[in-house]
Amino acid sequence: MYPMISEVLKPAVTRLISPVARFFLRIGLTPNSVTAVGAICVVASAFYFFPTDQFFVGTLVITFFMLSDLFDGAMARISSQGPSKWGGFLDSTVDRVSDSAIICAITIYLIRKSDQLSIVYLIALVTGMLIPYIRAKAESMDIVCSGGIAERTERAVIVLVGSGFHGLGVPFVLSISAWVLAILGVITTFQRLIIVKRAI
Repeated sequence: MYPMISEVLKPAVTRLISPVARFFLRIGLTPNSVTAVGAICVVASAFYFFPTDQFFVGTLVITFFMLSDLFDGAMARISSQGPSKWGGFLDSTVDRVSDSAIICAITIYLIRKSDQLSIVYLIALVTGMLIPYIRAKAESMDIVCSGGIAERTERAVIVLVGSGFHGLGVPFVLSISAWVLAILGVITTFQRLIIVKRAI
């Protein structure tokens, strides 16, 4: 099995956010409401800030709202109802929407500048959709397929670090993050294909 980089940090992050998740539940928030509001805000922020070249502020705002993805899962596990199938489906779906919106917003900015780097981001967009699709299809065949070098967390960090430092005027960082994102996306796609092939 190919390990995911984020697996190393997951236990520590879970311990850190659990008290906040309990607080959200006490004040009446539900995991699904946190999921939905967070996704809407990420999409709106991405399309508002990135196409208008406000990358640094946009990255800060998007990162803040993407933290909701940490809390909704913890809230579902802690709540008396526990995780639900609908909650898991909703979370997975809006994750795809949020991730795609961020890359699409950056691509729009690049297209407006006639920058061919937009093609690299389109590759990252396609692999970003393929990676979770392969997992979902594999699981429908009773095959565990959650491995790969760059899962969603890693890819999100790469794209947001690139956009944030680009907003600070660091040269070439947007190009570097785009190529790293695309290459790791392709590698992870093939890793998951191999996992499925070996399991069949």
